[in-house]
Amino acid sequence: MSFFVKENSIVRSIWGKSDTIIFIFAGSAAEFALNKAVDWLYYTGKLPADPIGRLFSTVTYARQIVYAENEAALKAIDQITAIHAAVESNRQQQIPDWAYRDVLFMLIHYSIASYELLERKLSLAEKEEVFDVFHRVGARMNLKGLPTTFSEWEIMRKDHLEHNLHHGVFTIDLFNQYKKHLGNFRYQLLIQGQILVVPPIVNQLLNLGKFSWMRLVLPLYLISRKLKLDRVMKSMILPNKYAAQIKDLDTIPVRSI
Repeated sequence: MSFFVKENSIVRSIWGKSDTIIFIFAGSAAEFALNKAVDWLYYTGKLPADPIGRLFSTVTYARQIVYAENEAALKAIDQITAIHAAVESNRQQQIPDWAYRDVLFMLIHYSIASYELLERKLSLAEKEEVFDVFHRVGARMNLKGLPTTFSEWEIMRKDHLEHNLHHGVFTIDLFNQYKKHLGNFRYQLLIQGQILVVPPIVNQLLNLGKFSWMRLVLPLYLISRKLKLDRVMKSMILPNKYAAQIKDLDTIPVRSI
C-alpha cells in the first residue's frame, strides 16, 4: 500500500502526538488572526461562531492526510479544493493564491517549530521532508507560485510575513472569540504557548510579550509525559468538549479518509 507520507517520515512523528499538534494549533490561531485574507474565514460565519472547533478541524484534517493512503489523501485534498471553490462561487470572488500559500507556509513553520520546542532540533533533510509534504498538497490544489525547495520557502515565508499580515478589526474580534470560547485561564495558556512558537513579527503585531512562563513549566510537562500523566495537563488546555479529539490525536488513524 502506498501512503501520501512515508511511514518512516519525520512528518508522521510530528503529527503523531497531540501535544505537538496543540502547539501547531496555537501558532496557527495567532497567525490566522493577522492574515489580510482572514475575511474569507469570516464570510461563512463558521470561524467566529466556533473558532476553536474551526482551527481544530483544520489541523485534524491535515493530520489525517499525513496518515492516509495516497489515493485517499489526493481525494481529500481535492475535496478541500472543491469546498473553497464553492465559497468563491458564492462570494463571486477568488481567494488569492497567496492566502492559500500562507496556510501551507503556516503548517510547515509550526510543524517544525512545535517539534523542535518539544522534542529536538530537526536536520535540514527533515525540514525538507516537512516542506515536501505540504508542497505536494499545494501542488495538488493547483496553487500558483509555490516555492520548489525548502530554501526558497524560507525566503518566501519571510516575504509573506512582511507583506500579508495586518492587525485589524478581524484580529481583535477573533482574539475576543478565542477568549470567549476558551475562558480566561485557557486563553492565557494559548497566549503563552503562542509566544513560544510564533515568528517575531507575529509576536510584535499581536504584542504577545517576549517572555512566556510556559517555558519554565515545559520541562515538568515533558516529565509528566514520560510518567503518562500528560493527559491531565492537556485537558486543562482545551475545553472538555474537545477531550475526545485530543485523545484521538495520540492514536494513529487506521482508516483512510
